[in-house]
Amino acid sequence: MRAVDLIAKKRDGAELSHDELAFLTDGYCRGDIPDYQMSAFAMAVLFRGMTPAETASLTLAMARSGDQVDLSPIPGIKVDKHSTGGVGDKTTLIVAPLVAAAGVPVAKMSGRGLGHTGGTIDKLESIPGFRAELQREAFLAQVSEIGISVIGQSGNLAPADKKLYALRDVTATVESIPLIASSVMSKKIAAGADAIVLDVKAGSGAFMKTAAEAEKLAQAMVRIGTEVGRQTAAIISDMDQPLGYRIGNALEVQEAIETLQGIGPEDLTSLCLTLGAHMAVLGGVSASVDEAKEFLKSKLASGEALEKFKAFVAAQGGDATVADDPTKLPQAFYEVEVAADAQGYVASIDAERLGHAAMLLGAGRAAKDDAIDYGVGLTLRKKAGDPVKIGETIAVMHVRTPSGFEDVMEKVRASYVIQAEKPALRPLVLSVVTASGVNRFV
Repeated sequence: MRAVDLIAKKRDGAELSHDELAFLTDGYCRGDIPDYQMSAFAMAVLFRGMTPAETASLTLAMARSGDQVDLSPIPGIKVDKHSTGGVGDKTTLIVAPLVAAAGVPVAKMSGRGLGHTGGTIDKLESIPGFRAELQREAFLAQVSEIGISVIGQSGNLAPADKKLYALRDVTATVESIPLIASSVMSKKIAAGADAIVLDVKAGSGAFMKTAAEAEKLAQAMVRIGTEVGRQTAAIISDMDQPLGYRIGNALEVQEAIETLQGIGPEDLTSLCLTLGAHMAVLGGVSASVDEAKEFLKSKLASGEALEKFKAFVAAQGGDATVADDPTKLPQAFYEVEVAADAQGYVASIDAERLGHAAMLLGAGRAAKDDAIDYGVGLTLRKKAGDPVKIGETIAVMHVRTPSGFEDVMEKVRASYVIQAEKPALRPLVLSVVTASGVNRFV
């Protein structure tokens, strides 16, 4: 078997077998197949696509290229949740303790962020004392005991994906749906969950800019999960504006706590209940999504979800009293208000531009090794559909120094589009994709 023959086969539109894709993946991971050949393969996939069977085979090969986590010692159906990323997306901080309180064990590996704001681990590490690194035995024991643990992703989890992603990033092949889907799902499968719920973002603040693109990606990932024997569901959610009102690590932790207290933003609470409900159904604790939502609402109202969050944080060395006193989280020294320069209604918010503004304040990383300032970020005072007057505050910048952020302020202001008429807003959840098909809400 030769790489050049397999590249030519894919170039000509033929289907590669499981063994052929394993040969390419394993050979590239070992260094036997050079970058230039794998680049040619990725470009052939970009133009020719892959069948569901091919995509599943590539995913499994990448999942098996490194560590695979065995979650079988943990009782129950383990359900993982993954978001394709967005601005103000702190759903894991809410959904994980919420569904754990409902009896679904959550053994989750998450990553740090690059660009925009931090990743889930960055947000958790803004809690004083929180440890994101646990030995595997301690990780499994914690989930068995309290039902939840969220740790940093192992450096040897799907290393073939890590290597291929870096290559795609510099060869203009990132946009390939089969390669995106196999990248996401290889890590989820290697992490050992029995079932997977995906939050696929669509809009200005997401990688997939349109609902149609997001749906296509969701269908590919659900097919992979089905092919490899994992129950999988995908929620297509709106990211044309940030989720919730706060952007920045400690700020997002505070908003997550408020949501667990039952006083969080409507959009964030609604999406978390939807994601959690699908996890509860796949986890076998509810018969239907509607029933699961009501069950999860009771866990919020009773305070059980918040108590689970505290137990989880404390188990990993964090100061759980931040849930009662958010001032113990890192704080920026100054608040700088951004005023509207027009009157009317907020028609839209460029979430990606706002995310970039937060990164410039120090809430995210422009480069992998950049340090994050946990306390800085943005609080939105106006969102799409809200009325606004000239000079009224539309957002607040949380910063370390009182001046020097004029360019960022203009970026925040320019993120808002204000028009005379009140806009029609699309729903937060655009569609749900399962093995049975697509249920669209727009």
